[in-house]
Amino acid sequence: MRLFIISLFTIILNTTVFSQGCCSGGAGSPIAGGAATGVLQENQMEISINYQNNSSNKFFAENRDTTSLFNNLNSDYLFFRVDYGLSKKLTLSVASGYFLDKSKIGKDNSDTISSNGVGDLIIFPRYSIYNKTANFKRTAVVIGLGFKIPLGSHNDSALTALKGSVGGGYPLEDEYQINPPMLQTTNGSQDLMFNSFFFREYQKSKLRLFISSLYVKKGYNSLGVKYGDYTSVGFFASKTFFYRWGVTAQLKAEKIDQIKVAYNIEEWDLLEYSITPESTGSKKWFFIPQLSYSKNGLTVYATSEIPIYQYLNGTQVGSQNQFTVGVNYRFLTKECEDPLTPIN
Repeated sequence: MRLFIISLFTIILNTTVFSQGCCSGGAGSPIAGGAATGVLQENQMEISINYQNNSSNKFFAENRDTTSLFNNLNSDYLFFRVDYGLSKKLTLSVASGYFLDKSKIGKDNSDTISSNGVGDLIIFPRYSIYNKTANFKRTAVVIGLGFKIPLGSHNDSALTALKGSVGGGYPLEDEYQINPPMLQTTNGSQDLMFNSFFFREYQKSKLRLFISSLYVKKGYNSLGVKYGDYTSVGFFASKTFFYRWGVTAQLKAEKIDQIKVAYNIEEWDLLEYSITPESTGSKKWFFIPQLSYSKNGLTVYATSEIPIYQYLNGTQVGSQNQFTVGVNYRFLTKECEDPLTPIN
């Protein structure tokens, strides 16, 4: 049975929805599904769809719980990915997603702000640099270099006051406030992504071990803001039971750098964008269990990210509840002359 391993980095990337701040949280699409996998066979295709929910009302000042500034932060995200084996060693992934909802609920369920829309486009080739089987042990190493293109908006705004609603004819025009970054569907920058993937399979015991790393180099967006670079390392162990059921356990460490701004951006501009650079950046550890069932190339899975340690600069909303369910289907588009077991 083939296990489908999902990484969440959380977060694209900046990706985890709540990764940067209480009022300056990260925008963009969660890293889901593609960054932790290896390569496919030549002419093999995999189609993946998953649904991810994130919610949190837990605030941190460094690594200590602190008073919540609002009731809840929530997102519902649909992720789509297509992988294709261009050769025995090279696989190309194209992924994107759509936020059904991103919302922040204020105290006493007031001042609710919500948004929805398309996220980012990720193009991610992966190349196998080592693949060897001996003595019922298989070892493989895969590297990837990709990039992210923002498709959604990073400067959506909400109506804060209607024309003439205050009294005396004020305001003279409808007033709008740019939504906090945590409610934008993309961070608006073009980013580079670097990935490495180590795989070891003990074929007799049906035990698989993985190490996956991901680094995302963020660019500046049109507002002159550069969200923090993202680094994660995941350690996986998976085992197949009854030929079809798979259980995977992952320990993931991630680090997000603080936001940077262009030299010509004033403090007033940052307040208008609801960004406080001092309250951005974090270090986190997660335990991520996954259960999957596979049959005839179809895999159904469920996974959850459980935070076990969080250190957040300044005051930020932390990670709390994350759950993903998905399905992927793998098939050959034409017969392979020399079939090779895919690396994942």
